[in-house]
Amino acid sequence: MGRDLTALFDPRSVAVVGASDDPAKYGHAVASQALRADGRRRPVHLVNRRGGTVLGRPAAPSLAAIGEPVELVVISVPGTGFEAAVDDALACGAKAIVGITAGFAEAGPAGLARQRAVVARVREAGAVLVGPNCLGIADNTTELYLASDRFAPGGVALLSQSGNLALELQIRGAPHGLGFSRFVSLGNQADVTLVDLVEDCARHGATTAIAVYAEDFGDGRAFARAAAAAGKPVVLLTAGRGTASARSAQSHTGALTTSADVVAAACRDAGVELVRTPREMTVVLAALSAGPGRPRTKGGASGARTAVFTDGGGHGAIAADAAEDAGLGVPELDAATQARLRTVLWEQSAVGNPVDLAGMGEQQPLSYAGTVAELLAADEVDAVLMTGYFGGYAASDGGLGGGPAGGSVLAEGETLAAEKIVTHLAAAPKPLVVQSMYPQSPSCRVLAGAGVPVFAATEDAARALSAMTGRAGGGAGELPEFPALPDPAAPVRDAGYHGVRTLLAAGGVPFPAAREITDEAGLLAAAGEFEGPYVLKALHLLHKSDAGGVALRLADREALLAAYREMHGRLGAPAYSVEAMADLSDGIELIVGVNRDPRFGPVAMVGLGGVLTETLRDVAFALAPVPAGRAEALLRGLRTAALLDGVRGRPAVDVAAAAAVIERITTVAAAHPEIAELEVNPLLVRPDGALALDARAVLG
Repeated sequence: MGRDLTALFDPRSVAVVGASDDPAKYGHAVASQALRADGRRRPVHLVNRRGGTVLGRPAAPSLAAIGEPVELVVISVPGTGFEAAVDDALACGAKAIVGITAGFAEAGPAGLARQRAVVARVREAGAVLVGPNCLGIADNTTELYLASDRFAPGGVALLSQSGNLALELQIRGAPHGLGFSRFVSLGNQADVTLVDLVEDCARHGATTAIAVYAEDFGDGRAFARAAAAAGKPVVLLTAGRGTASARSAQSHTGALTTSADVVAAACRDAGVELVRTPREMTVVLAALSAGPGRPRTKGGASGARTAVFTDGGGHGAIAADAAEDAGLGVPELDAATQARLRTVLWEQSAVGNPVDLAGMGEQQPLSYAGTVAELLAADEVDAVLMTGYFGGYAASDGGLGGGPAGGSVLAEGETLAAEKIVTHLAAAPKPLVVQSMYPQSPSCRVLAGAGVPVFAATEDAARALSAMTGRAGGGAGELPEFPALPDPAAPVRDAGYHGVRTLLAAGGVPFPAAREITDEAGLLAAAGEFEGPYVLKALHLLHKSDAGGVALRLADREALLAAYREMHGRLGAPAYSVEAMADLSDGIELIVGVNRDPRFGPVAMVGLGGVLTETLRDVAFALAPVPAGRAEALLRGLRTAALLDGVRGRPAVDVAAAAAVIERITTVAAAHPEIAELEVNPLLVRPDGALALDARAVLG
């Protein structure tokens, strides 16, 4: 069930230690907010070591002087007095502490040691601590106001490592009617973590969506698991996504994996909406707080099937591009749907997709509603994006600088059309988003009031629709079960080439026959164990192909011996591998790797492999282990996925077999936390199956 945070969000009593009359001190701001609800739901006590009055209220010189237990204590005092204040709070029976005071883990090793000691005392007392180095908390549903600013009430729980960002989200969300159920400043997450808060907000009935700004996930995999299990939308904005891993990569997998890839993979697998800016977060929250959500039918590989509806060709073309950029599909409507549209539109209207009124709206405003009704009713349409001038007629009549003067008749018709669109949407609920040049017009407000997201920018409307249809994060409702880590296996003792092959083969990964040799006698003995053609590989080299340490298609023992003498004379490797040459005809080379991220654990990479891996960089990522179904979806999503189905007369390869081998490779890697990097490159996929041709592991 997770940690019990009742004392944090709905305490029986509150005390603010460090309350002050000085507006420059944070204790002044928190105390001012706390007193907004004093006595209505719980008593609020102010504590200042000088006593006297604060904000016109008597202030106790200490917590003990209050004379009664206090369940939640906010501490905003200089760093030297923090530990003593925590001890006083625990002595007074506090079950929750909010630490505003800074100067702990963020200040270096000594501060980290102090922080750990404080947390140990808090946990021993059975209490919880938010912070330190945080900016407070608020819960509008329990009238708990312990942050410096007010937050409009609503359904979004905001968990943030930035106070100013929270204020910006409030400003941006106001035009969309967004408000907040809770606000928590994460601080150092010394005790109460982001994971604890996500789990608690998931159980909080008044919270409909969880918004997170995090610079430090702590246990990133636990965060993703909590988000996947939340049962309500989780939207993440994070910093540093583009920074490459600081660890020196020793494989293609390590070289190609950045923290941006890892975070994106974790979000997709957990169904989290990953955003890049506060504006995008607002757009997604507005969409997910709106009306109908997921499409009734699944979209194809290119995304949910979206009908773009416009009253101007330019707006339609731009919106179609924006929709595809957002991962949505904009396919041509079929003949039957086009015929039905013809019954409500005039001859010059375009009905292919985008659907364009071509001026009909000025003559018959209700044509907007009739067209939307037909699109919502079409089985081939998962979602509708309406874009352009709608709203302009009512804006003109309302003095908002809209369309032609004297447009009151058109304004009335447009508002009626908006009302009918709402009626049609209730009868056939599908995701509907509107982009308007006049988003604040009366007709657009009718739509917004009914839960239809309305935006001024086309790209915002498209991004909102992608969130509503589940395309951006891979499709909530279409997600496989969140990948659970297997039990740790016995640690790997031989990380050499043949040791890794043996490890993977035991996990069900197929390889060609191979023998490790160190001299000519061993080479000839190996050649006698299986027929040619042969492959010779020099071992203990980081990139064998680049060093000229691989010889292919050696027809017989004589060719094998000659290749060995030449290679050994040039490289002097301590050992070599003699292998049966695989049939490369009609095959596609893939790469499968697993990189162990310090925050998210094992992360898998699949893509086009062989010697072109780093040149083409056509790869995809997922948390490991990767189930076969998920692996096949990753392969189908590659830029070069068409190669898998055969091109220019080549036969299709066995993608299902490749996916099954990917599951086995990633499961082995996930079961060995001592392996920092594991890579199979290439994994040869042919029409008749899949075969691993090379493997490498790097121990952590």
